[in-house]
Amino acid sequence: MPAEMARRNYIFDTIRSVFKAFAFEPIETPSLENLSTLMGKYGEEGDKLLFKVLNSGDFMDGVDFGQDYHKVAPQICDRGLRYDLTVPFARFVVQHRDQVVLPFRRYQLQPVWRADRPQKGRYREFYQCDADMIGSTSLLNELELVQIIDMVFQRLAINVVVKINNRKVLAGIADMIGAPERLVDITVAIDKLDKIGLDGVRSELAERGLTADQIAALQPVFDLAGSTSQKLDALNAMFDGIETGRQGVAELQELFSLIDAAGVANSVELDLTLARGLNYYTGAIFEVKARDVQIGSICGGGRYDNLTGIFGMPDVSGVGISFGADRIYDVLTELQAFPAGLEQAARVMFINFGPAEQAACIGIASRLRAAGIAALIYPDAAKMKKQMDFANRKGIPFVAFVGESEMRDGTVTLKNMVDGTQQTLAIDQLTATLQ
Repeated sequence: MPAEMARRNYIFDTIRSVFKAFAFEPIETPSLENLSTLMGKYGEEGDKLLFKVLNSGDFMDGVDFGQDYHKVAPQICDRGLRYDLTVPFARFVVQHRDQVVLPFRRYQLQPVWRADRPQKGRYREFYQCDADMIGSTSLLNELELVQIIDMVFQRLAINVVVKINNRKVLAGIADMIGAPERLVDITVAIDKLDKIGLDGVRSELAERGLTADQIAALQPVFDLAGSTSQKLDALNAMFDGIETGRQGVAELQELFSLIDAAGVANSVELDLTLARGLNYYTGAIFEVKARDVQIGSICGGGRYDNLTGIFGMPDVSGVGISFGADRIYDVLTELQAFPAGLEQAARVMFINFGPAEQAACIGIASRLRAAGIAALIYPDAAKMKKQMDFANRKGIPFVAFVGESEMRDGTVTLKNMVDGTQQTLAIDQLTATLQ
């Protein structure tokens, strides 16, 4: 509906303006991608949520439909709807490697699809608003993403907390407990901590094959306390001889130092249980939660070092974030924080008294539109009550009358529909008054 679209566009315009302030450039990618592009990038659970599209033509010929679905699907589906914007972006960079100047900063606002069970804050089709830098390993990029998050949510007037971790730290933890080959299982389980609690995480880790000793060895990580620097120092001591883990700690120490120097307004905190379920993350990972509304993350992202290598362009690191526009919409709705007047299509409506008056209104309305003021002429010379009721129902703040006397005097009578006052203005004064 128009009112919903006005609010959604407010979110898009706010996010887009911040992306542009940080010198990101827009691109778009197709809704459909080859399944070979999408499969295997999101983990086992992500692959299950891909919408697959049946092949055209006689796709059933020669297929044994008595097989398990997972064996049949690759034979009858070559394409699928994109699950996110990051994997298609990596494919895009490789495809246009001769045109893209690295480091490349892109933003993208498009829908994605997931075959999930719809519920509050979780949809089968939803918009993501992504910003990514690719072709640079500098942690300045991670800082700028935190600054973007901070600026967007300040402009939207949403109080948030930004949680940060590093996948190298998680790899170090897996190594520390003697289960480096179980990194994916550990991250998938830990990522559900907010939903299923610590006991639920332990149960899931056991189901995924970790021993009781390995699960118990994770407890010191959950028990870490103190400031960010104290937690990182303690973690560094745990990682004695574990180089990957220590590298992750060093990256976090540098990033938090940059954030402190930048003076970010919203809360930013280290969360060692943050895992982000997507398999392609390799470094810093981010998640943003609204403080005043119970809902899942409204923004997330991280660094990925090997994504373009999958498509034949190795050694190109990238990092990015994704704002969930639909969840942000839900948060703003619950907080009643959308600015007033977003849904106003017209600033002023001209009453239609007949052919001669309508002709006069056309010229005046054209001048207003040229000045950036949305103006509407009621299309028919209907009864005054009908026209005024229309203006009221549409929430139009001003109604303009150009009758015989106004045409003679070169004036317009302007009525304020909010307080009921009205004034007669020279045509030259009308633009400034409405502005």
